[in-house]
Amino acid sequence: MRSLLYIIAVILIIGWLLGAFVYDAGSIIHILLVLAIVSLLLGFIRKGTV
Repeated sequence: MRSLLYIIAVILIIGWLLGAFVYDAGSIIHILLVLAIVSLLLGFIRKGTV
């Protein structure tokens, strides 16, 4: 499950980078960054409890 969260986080960060710097997607693209950070934090929290 942790590896899935990391994969999702990496995909979201890449999507955020593409949206922020390649395409003009507006401010909504920053939601991807927030989701990626939440996914990484969930991975770290679950890693500590398992």
